[in-house]
Amino acid sequence: MIETVKHLVGSGGPSGFGSRSTAEHVTANCDLRSLTAIITGATSGIGAETARVLAKRGARLVIPARSLKTAEETKSRILSEFPDAEIIVMHLDLSSLASVRRFVDDFESLHLPLNILINNAGKYAQKHAISEDGVEMTFATNYLGHFLLTKLLLKNMIETAEQTGVQGRIVNVTSVIHSWFSGDMLQYVADISRNNRNYDATRAYALSKLANVLHTIELSRILHKMDANVTANCVHPGIVRTRLTRDRDGLITDLVFFLTSKLLKSVPQAAATTCYVATSPRLRNVCGKYFSDCNEARTSKSGSCNLKAQRLWTASELLVAPASTPNVYQTFNYFLANDASMCKSQDLDSFTII
Repeated sequence: MIETVKHLVGSGGPSGFGSRSTAEHVTANCDLRSLTAIITGATSGIGAETARVLAKRGARLVIPARSLKTAEETKSRILSEFPDAEIIVMHLDLSSLASVRRFVDDFESLHLPLNILINNAGKYAQKHAISEDGVEMTFATNYLGHFLLTKLLLKNMIETAEQTGVQGRIVNVTSVIHSWFSGDMLQYVADISRNNRNYDATRAYALSKLANVLHTIELSRILHKMDANVTANCVHPGIVRTRLTRDRDGLITDLVFFLTSKLLKSVPQAAATTCYVATSPRLRNVCGKYFSDCNEARTSKSGSCNLKAQRLWTASELLVAPASTPNVYQTFNYFLANDASMCKSQDLDSFTII
């Protein structure tokens, strides 16, 4: 109840910011002119505002998108406001592991440093669909594509931090809805990757957001073990109506948003926590945390489970392995049959950066 009141009035927390702070407000004292940032999902909504504000502060932006036309339009809008901004548009379909690999190859060919990676793109799919890799589309887009993207870019981020002395930042955009998922994560992904019999759009979305949180936990542990000058944190941007809900427009959705209107944030407010965690000097060496309203917050019980995080990481490594390995169904079956022993026996500290 107290937290709800604080949210409604927008009172600041320990950071000095709160639910009514905007992305421009929280970055007012940031100079990002020497930094390069990749932002997924930057062509609309929260991602577009995040990109606009980081460009305003001087960061070089890389905007990956499925539609190059839409990305070019986003670039034009930002340049119309900030003509000196440097923005690179590249193709990326996060639901395709092959596309993720091509994007990273293309980015590396530019020989650019990488200081900030914001895994913002999100999909809410009312209709069941399977990715080209055989994985349910929401999980593939919101989580697995970002897992591989982060894995493949991590070497660059670590090297950039070593060469510049500027700490790298990885920000995973999740949601408080991660707390809505219960049950066996991998069993449910396996089920809905085979058929749509047990598919529920909200549960699938909640699962993908829980995966984002657990990814952050395990990644932060690995970064610490490697003594890398890179941090990983996750954020809940708040409740805001963006294109994320475009597959579920209708009377019920409109009614829900009307009834919760007092809790809704504007897009500039919703982008604040992402921008704060990606840029604030106050968060140097802060890693593996969950933020809401620009302040550290609690995840669900499942979202703070190290064993679940390790289990998901191990399964994810198998799922993004080269195509010569067994197909996704064989991978799920093998993992579900052997996951207990695998989590105990695998040397997760020997994580290899490709």
